[in-house]
Amino acid sequence: MLSDEELTRLIKSGESDQVEFTVAARDMDKLRQAVCAFANDLPNHNQPGVLFVGLDDNGGCAGLPVDDDLLQKLGGLRSDGNILPFPSMTVAKRELLNCQVAVIQVEPSDNPPVKVDGRCWIRAGPRRAQATAEEERRLTEKRRWGNLPFDMHGVAGASVETDLDMRRFENEYLPAAVPPEVLQENRRAQDDRLKALRLVTTDGAPTVTAILMLGIDPRRWFPGAYIQFVRYDGEAVTDPILDQAELSGALSDQLREADVLLKRNISTALDARGSRHVETPDYPFLALRELTRNAVIHRNYEKSNTPVRISWFREHLQISSPGSVYGEVTKENFGKPDAVSYRNPTIAEAMKSQRFMERFGIGIAMARKALEDNGNPPPEFRVEDNFVFATLHKRP
Repeated sequence: MLSDEELTRLIKSGESDQVEFTVAARDMDKLRQAVCAFANDLPNHNQPGVLFVGLDDNGGCAGLPVDDDLLQKLGGLRSDGNILPFPSMTVAKRELLNCQVAVIQVEPSDNPPVKVDGRCWIRAGPRRAQATAEEERRLTEKRRWGNLPFDMHGVAGASVETDLDMRRFENEYLPAAVPPEVLQENRRAQDDRLKALRLVTTDGAPTVTAILMLGIDPRRWFPGAYIQFVRYDGEAVTDPILDQAELSGALSDQLREADVLLKRNISTALDARGSRHVETPDYPFLALRELTRNAVIHRNYEKSNTPVRISWFREHLQISSPGSVYGEVTKENFGKPDAVSYRNPTIAEAMKSQRFMERFGIGIAMARKALEDNGNPPPEFRVEDNFVFATLHKRP
């Protein structure tokens, strides 16, 4: 983070396209918009933008108490899933000009346009505003392609015309990813819309995310991009098979079909004890759904032709995902609430826009709670060099 001397100099210079003051510590939407605008860096300063929480419009001290609770909330802006792609930012408490403030320093994004709930915000001098279609196009052209994750790379040999289902894009994907009023205001060409949503590269090639989310035949390009389900009549893979399926196609179709398949295989027992009869499943559907979606979203699509596997045995089931931990997530902190890192951030963004995720980083926590509430043992996770395994045990 910038030094106290540098931060003090910014305060004395007043608000600009790199500096904002606010006392609205409780208005998280405005804070998200400010972070988004700095991350977009439309003026192309290539320097961080700074949001001072606890100063009025003139830079005067607002007397805001800056405690750990506030700092935690501000830090959560990075990964709560409302700002996409994830901004690079730091949060700190500082004493500047005899005033206690919370400082949010936001780095320019390698992957603009950054948006809040589908809306793109920029700095226009000392004020923030929603970007026009032309400004979004300029932001798209600023992407630093060499620094982008694999799921944003172009797929060599693929084309929009022959390999993407554009009817699905227009009727399903686009209305879910972009607010209706924004679609109405910005009547942009199809190519510009695809670029703004990180689905094609600057030369028009579909990205990995586009092929997996909208591809006519994703397995042509990524042979392991499917879910393999097998249910065994016993505790070993050599036992007779009761049910099996191979789920292919766009990732959204795979997850919808997986939901149906999982529900079909859940058994429900009637507990007749007490005055009320209660039906209890052997596994809670919510836990199975969240762990399956995690496996599909976080898997390694770059270097593995192995599918996500769901192996359902008589007394337990196991979900395996190709690829080990990534980024800030380690074998030691895997599954903990504060350990969030995305190998496939654009796929995760697409999944959230298509309503397959409510918030980022809570899937495992939701699964744990659902299992506990249902009376199942806690899930067991095993992280290896090339796979992550989640094992769930049947409710006793």
